[in-house]
Amino acid sequence: MLLGIGVDIVHILRIAAIVKRQAEHKFARRILSTNELEQWALLQSNDNHNRVQFLAVRWAVKEAAYKALYPTAKPTWKQLTYRGLSSSGERPTLNYMPADGNMNPTIGPMHVSVSHDGDYTVAYVTVERNSAVSTTH
Repeated sequence: MLLGIGVDIVHILRIAAIVKRQAEHKFARRILSTNELEQWALLQSNDNHNRVQFLAVRWAVKEAAYKALYPTAKPTWKQLTYRGLSSSGERPTLNYMPADGNMNPTIGPMHVSVSHDGDYTVAYVTVERNSAVSTTH
């Protein structure tokens, strides 16, 4: 059973403008988890397009995840970690880890899909209700 569904669309040029207005690393530190920040740091600093797209994807995924989890949970930027397709063919993953480490027992697996088209990135997130938790009152 589904707990929630969320979708978000990001105009990549909007993220590029934010990055240009403030220091790129400052924006990245604000929205990326520790693991994502490490991945982002590995991208070539002279490849601005890929670095901005990396940030735009995470923005869209995290906004969609918030919408899918709310009101059961209210995750912060850093509590959500997205890992895209890997070269080994692994599916994209989205993990939520609350700051206190106590996951709401009703939150089950999360699924994410991301699409790019021109200057836009779209993310779609579904969250399953944990089947081990009774929904009867």
